[in-house]
Amino acid sequence: MDDLIDLRSDTVTRPTPEMRRAMAEAEVGDDVLGDDPTVNELQEMSASLLGKEAALFVPSGSMGNQVCLGALAPPGSEVLCHDGAHFLHFEGGAAAAHLGLMMRTLPGHGAVISHDQVRAAVRPGSEHTPRTAVVAIENTHNSAGGSVFPLEEARAVAEVCRERGVPVHLDGARLFNAQAATGVPAREWAACADSLSFCFSKGLGAPIGSMVCSTAEIVSEAHRLRKRLGGGMRQAGVIAAAARVALETGVERLVEDHANARRLAEGLADLHPDCVDLAGVETNMVYVDLQPFSKSAVELRDLLREHGVLTLAFPGATSVRLVTHRDVSNEDTERALEVLKRVL
Repeated sequence: MDDLIDLRSDTVTRPTPEMRRAMAEAEVGDDVLGDDPTVNELQEMSASLLGKEAALFVPSGSMGNQVCLGALAPPGSEVLCHDGAHFLHFEGGAAAAHLGLMMRTLPGHGAVISHDQVRAAVRPGSEHTPRTAVVAIENTHNSAGGSVFPLEEARAVAEVCRERGVPVHLDGARLFNAQAATGVPAREWAACADSLSFCFSKGLGAPIGSMVCSTAEIVSEAHRLRKRLGGGMRQAGVIAAAARVALETGVERLVEDHANARRLAEGLADLHPDCVDLAGVETNMVYVDLQPFSKSAVELRDLLREHGVLTLAFPGATSVRLVTHRDVSNEDTERALEVLKRVL
């Protein structure tokens, strides 16, 4: 069906005509050898935008997180993170399998692990205990409903980590959604982190690619790890060209996605006030509690698909995530809401 409304994720967007033209016309070289001019320009542009010394283009957000963690932390050390961290639950156990790192979780309040939690949890390591080598935060936070990590708390976490000599990694897959939601420039959050990664292929709408930003030294080590993980790409300017278009044209329009998510949330709350936490809908995600309707996520997924609306569902789940993006218009949002109300 060509008129499907796809709310599964903001990763499902298709390249715009401008992206396709840029890809077709991209000047390329061999990026493994460092001579792809389009990749190099995108790396320089990204580093400058986020106030970092250097940047590295990688195929995916998962790889971005992994090369940063690996560059910051030696095997056998621990990473402190939110108990719902993306790299803990949704990156195939890569930090353990490839990097030999332990994840030590802290109970999150929304998107946040607090500076007080971090201060209490950081440990220097001994013959009995692992050393805390990284504190990781996520912005926006996927499992917390796309919530924004408040800047002041990020600064407080960074200050504690500086006092303890522990670097901070920022999983900024949807960092520009945080910027769009608050008006705070992304580089302000970037300043709280020793390394960060962000995705071109989520809200910004590119078909592939993420960026790592840090110091030249950390990026050099991340480059080595990218090679080890199979992420060295040759004429990568073809995809970097689309990513550049996404960065240049995709940031400002994120507010439209947020408005559409808000419309979905408010419409569903009108149907049943307990199914949506309106205060938690800050960006482009709406988590819907299905218990008031006595339906499972799988049941709802199948019913919605019959009416042309796509969602993701996990067996046994009693909630569903709806994600708005560039390929979901205002009209699509209204139609999806009408279908959701009818089915629920």
